[in-house]
Amino acid sequence: MAAGTANNSHQPVAVAETAVKDTPAPNKTRIIYPKNRAPILELSDGQKKPIYSLLNVRRQMKFGEYVWDDSGIADGKIWIKVDLARQTLSIFRAGHEIGTAVILYGAYIKPTPPGVFPILAKAKKHRSNLYDAEMPFMLRLSWDGIAIHASDVRVGGATHGCIGVPPAFAELLFNAVKVGDQVSITAA
Repeated sequence: MAAGTANNSHQPVAVAETAVKDTPAPNKTRIIYPKNRAPILELSDGQKKPIYSLLNVRRQMKFGEYVWDDSGIADGKIWIKVDLARQTLSIFRAGHEIGTAVILYGAYIKPTPPGVFPILAKAKKHRSNLYDAEMPFMLRLSWDGIAIHASDVRVGGATHGCIGVPPAFAELLFNAVKVGDQVSITAA
């Protein structure tokens, strides 16, 4: 498990929460749900995804912090959930959360759009043509400039519509996903 540091003007909220009445099986690093009682998460476009385990984040993460633990999680379909209200990003593999981070998102002038987006392109090194800014470990979500990328995630920070994640987390995320994987962004 790795830990880093986070940002934006909202207070981030930890993501490990129970979503079923039955008590999930505790574990040092994850909360495990029985397969027949897995909570179902509805994405922005109405798709429903079962959640078999969440990372056991025991405290509210701060700006720049993240947790990553994919040990013991089998290969499977990857998807990402961005919760603008909680200011978090979670990556799931085969229904198991393998990473979560506090994020930056678009300021009121250029908000981050909600919806479900496929990853259209990846680039380890990318420079924005629109803002003349470095965007390391860029995962393009739209052709009009929305992406997930490494950022200095700190209090008071914001983006021009992108989702900024801590640099070390951005590299882990970049290496875990492929073009076509889905990103669901829920509104603030």
